[in-house]
Amino acid sequence: MKVVKKTIEVQIKDKDFKLFISESEIQTEISKLAAKINNDYAGKDVIFLGVLNGAFMFVADLLKNINLECEVSFIKVSSYKGTSTTGNVHELIGLVSSLKDKHVLIVEDIVDTGLTLDKIYSMIDHDEPNSLEVVSLLYKPDSFKGNHPPKYFGFSIPNKFVVGYGLDYMEQGRNTSAIYKLIE
Repeated sequence: MKVVKKTIEVQIKDKDFKLFISESEIQTEISKLAAKINNDYAGKDVIFLGVLNGAFMFVADLLKNINLECEVSFIKVSSYKGTSTTGNVHELIGLVSSLKDKHVLIVEDIVDTGLTLDKIYSMIDHDEPNSLEVVSLLYKPDSFKGNHPPKYFGFSIPNKFVVGYGLDYMEQGRNTSAIYKLIE
Protein backbone atom coordinates (compact mmCIF):
# COMPACT_ATOMS: atom_id res chain seq x y z
CA MET A 1 0.00 0.00 0.00
CA LYS A 2 1.40 3.37 -1.03
CA VAL A 3 0.26 6.46 0.88
CA VAL A 4 0.22 9.69 -1.11
CA LYS A 5 -0.02 13.16 0.49
CA LYS A 6 -0.13 11.71 4.00
CA THR A 7 -3.77 10.57 4.48
CA ILE A 8 -5.52 12.15 1.48
CA GLU A 9 -5.00 9.30 -1.00
CA VAL A 10 -3.85 5.68 -0.87
CA GLN A 11 -2.91 3.27 -3.61
CA ILE A 12 -3.69 -0.40 -3.09
CA LYS A 13 -2.51 -2.78 -5.80
CA ASP A 14 -3.86 -1.32 -9.06
CA LYS A 15 -6.45 1.07 -7.56
CA ASP A 16 -6.33 4.61 -6.16
CA PHE A 17 -8.54 5.73 -3.29
CA LYS A 18 -9.25 9.12 -1.71
CA LEU A 19 -10.17 9.99 1.86
CA PHE A 20 -13.88 9.45 2.49
CA ILE A 21 -14.41 9.24 6.29
CA SER A 22 -11.71 10.48 8.67
CA GLU A 23 -10.52 8.71 11.80
CA SER A 24 -12.09 11.37 14.03
CA GLU A 25 -15.46 11.04 12.27
CA ILE A 26 -15.33 7.26 12.71
CA GLN A 27 -14.49 7.48 16.41
CA THR A 28 -17.21 10.08 17.05
CA GLU A 29 -19.82 7.88 15.39
CA ILE A 30 -18.65 4.79 17.28
CA SER A 31 -19.12 6.66 20.58
CA LYS A 32 -22.70 7.53 19.58
CA LEU A 33 -23.47 3.93 18.55
CA ALA A 34 -22.04 2.58 21.81
CA ALA A 35 -24.13 5.02 23.87
CA LYS A 36 -27.33 3.78 22.15
CA ILE A 37 -26.35 0.14 22.65
CA ASN A 38 -25.40 0.72 26.30
CA ASN A 39 -28.82 2.27 26.87
CA ASP A 40 -30.84 -0.32 24.92
CA TYR A 41 -29.13 -3.39 26.42
CA ALA A 42 -28.57 -2.35 30.04
CA GLY A 43 -29.04 -5.35 32.33
CA LYS A 44 -29.32 -7.86 29.46
CA ASP A 45 -27.21 -10.92 28.62
CA VAL A 46 -25.42 -9.64 25.51
CA ILE A 47 -23.01 -11.22 23.06
CA PHE A 48 -21.29 -9.26 20.32
CA LEU A 49 -20.73 -11.44 17.27
CA GLY A 50 -18.04 -9.85 15.10
CA VAL A 51 -17.84 -10.75 11.44
CA LEU A 52 -14.24 -11.28 10.33
CA ASN A 53 -12.11 -10.08 8.70
CA GLY A 54 -13.53 -6.65 8.02
CA ALA A 55 -15.12 -5.84 11.37
CA PHE A 56 -12.09 -6.51 13.58
CA MET A 57 -11.16 -2.82 14.02
CA PHE A 58 -14.77 -1.74 14.47
CA VAL A 59 -15.43 -4.47 17.07
CA ALA A 60 -12.33 -3.44 19.04
CA ASP A 61 -13.17 0.27 19.05
CA LEU A 62 -16.89 -0.29 19.69
CA LEU A 63 -16.21 -2.52 22.69
CA LYS A 64 -13.85 0.08 24.20
CA ASN A 65 -17.00 2.22 24.52
CA ILE A 66 -19.37 -0.50 25.76
CA ASN A 67 -19.97 -0.61 29.51
CA LEU A 68 -22.19 -3.69 29.56
CA GLU A 69 -21.29 -7.11 30.89
CA CYS A 70 -20.95 -8.98 27.62
CA GLU A 71 -19.30 -11.73 25.62
CA VAL A 72 -17.51 -11.41 22.30
CA SER A 73 -17.24 -14.07 19.62
CA PHE A 74 -16.39 -14.08 15.92
CA ILE A 75 -17.43 -15.78 12.71
CA LYS A 76 -15.90 -15.47 9.29
CA VAL A 77 -17.88 -15.34 6.07
CA SER A 78 -16.98 -14.03 2.64
CA SER A 79 -18.94 -12.74 -0.34
CA TYR A 80 -16.46 -10.40 -2.08
CA LYS A 81 -13.96 -10.94 -4.86
CA GLY A 82 -12.04 -7.84 -5.88
CA THR A 83 -14.38 -4.84 -5.77
CA SER A 84 -17.77 -6.54 -6.10
CA THR A 85 -19.85 -9.04 -4.18
CA THR A 86 -20.05 -12.54 -5.65
CA GLY A 87 -23.49 -13.19 -4.21
CA ASN A 88 -22.21 -16.48 -2.79
CA VAL A 89 -21.70 -16.45 0.96
CA HIS A 90 -19.42 -19.05 2.53
CA GLU A 91 -19.13 -19.89 6.21
CA LEU A 92 -15.45 -20.23 6.99
CA ILE A 93 -15.30 -20.20 10.79
CA GLY A 94 -18.30 -21.12 12.94
CA LEU A 95 -19.63 -20.05 16.29
CA VAL A 96 -17.97 -21.27 19.47
CA SER A 97 -20.42 -19.80 21.99
CA SER A 98 -24.04 -20.77 22.61
CA LEU A 99 -26.46 -18.00 21.67
CA LYS A 100 -29.50 -19.50 23.39
CA ASP A 101 -31.46 -16.88 25.36
CA LYS A 102 -28.83 -14.19 24.70
CA HIS A 103 -29.23 -10.82 23.06
CA VAL A 104 -27.03 -11.10 19.99
CA LEU A 105 -25.55 -8.09 18.23
CA ILE A 106 -23.94 -9.00 14.92
CA VAL A 107 -21.14 -6.49 14.33
CA GLU A 108 -20.38 -5.82 10.66
CA ASP A 109 -17.98 -3.42 9.01
CA ILE A 110 -20.36 -2.79 6.10
CA VAL A 111 -23.83 -3.87 5.04
CA ASP A 112 -24.47 -3.59 1.34
CA THR A 113 -26.59 -6.29 -0.37
CA GLY A 114 -27.53 -7.97 2.93
CA LEU A 115 -26.69 -11.44 1.60
CA THR A 116 -24.03 -11.95 4.26
CA LEU A 117 -26.47 -10.99 7.01
CA ASP A 118 -29.15 -13.32 5.68
CA LYS A 119 -26.64 -16.18 5.77
CA ILE A 120 -25.57 -15.29 9.32
CA TYR A 121 -29.20 -15.10 10.46
CA SER A 122 -29.89 -18.54 8.99
CA MET A 123 -26.75 -19.92 10.67
CA ILE A 124 -27.65 -18.75 14.18
CA ASP A 125 -31.46 -18.75 14.17
CA HIS A 126 -31.55 -22.37 15.37
CA ASP A 127 -29.65 -21.36 18.56
CA GLU A 128 -32.78 -19.54 19.80
CA PRO A 129 -31.30 -16.17 20.80
CA ASN A 130 -33.51 -13.85 22.84
CA SER A 131 -33.01 -11.13 20.23
CA LEU A 132 -30.86 -10.66 17.16
CA GLU A 133 -29.86 -7.25 15.78
CA VAL A 134 -27.16 -5.82 13.55
CA VAL A 135 -24.73 -3.00 14.23
CA SER A 136 -22.66 -1.86 11.26
CA LEU A 137 -20.25 0.98 10.79
CA LEU A 138 -21.32 1.48 7.16
CA TYR A 139 -24.66 0.85 5.45
CA LYS A 140 -25.43 1.05 1.71
CA PRO A 141 -29.24 1.33 1.61
CA ASP A 142 -29.31 1.66 -2.20
CA SER A 143 -27.63 -1.76 -2.52
CA PHE A 144 -29.59 -3.53 0.20
CA LYS A 145 -31.66 -6.53 -0.94
CA GLY A 146 -31.70 -8.58 2.27
CA ASN A 147 -34.22 -9.23 5.02
CA HIS A 148 -32.26 -7.91 8.01
CA PRO A 149 -31.22 -4.24 7.79
CA PRO A 150 -28.96 -2.95 10.57
CA LYS A 151 -30.75 -1.55 13.60
CA TYR A 152 -27.63 0.45 14.45
CA PHE A 153 -25.32 1.95 11.83
CA GLY A 154 -22.80 4.75 11.79
CA PHE A 155 -22.77 6.03 8.22
CA SER A 156 -25.22 5.63 5.35
CA ILE A 157 -23.09 5.70 2.21
CA PRO A 158 -23.69 5.54 -1.56
CA ASN A 159 -22.98 2.38 -3.52
CA LYS A 160 -19.25 3.09 -3.92
CA PHE A 161 -16.33 0.78 -3.18
CA VAL A 162 -14.51 1.70 0.04
CA VAL A 163 -11.40 0.43 1.86
CA GLY A 164 -9.63 1.01 5.13
CA TYR A 165 -10.44 0.63 8.80
CA GLY A 166 -10.80 -3.13 8.32
CA LEU A 167 -12.27 -3.05 4.82
CA ASP A 168 -10.06 -4.45 2.07
CA TYR A 169 -9.34 -4.55 -1.61
CA MET A 170 -7.98 -8.00 -2.49
CA GLU A 171 -7.02 -8.53 1.19
CA GLN A 172 -5.01 -5.29 1.44
CA GLY A 173 -5.76 -1.85 2.84
CA ARG A 174 -7.39 -2.95 6.11
CA ASN A 175 -4.70 -1.29 8.22
CA THR A 176 -5.70 2.38 7.97
CA SER A 177 -7.44 4.45 10.63
CA ALA A 178 -9.67 6.17 8.05
CA ILE A 179 -11.93 5.00 5.22
CA TYR A 180 -11.17 5.71 1.56
CA LYS A 181 -13.34 5.45 -1.54
CA LEU A 182 -12.30 4.30 -4.98
CA ILE A 183 -11.28 7.04 -7.41
CA GLU A 184 -13.10 6.19 -10.62
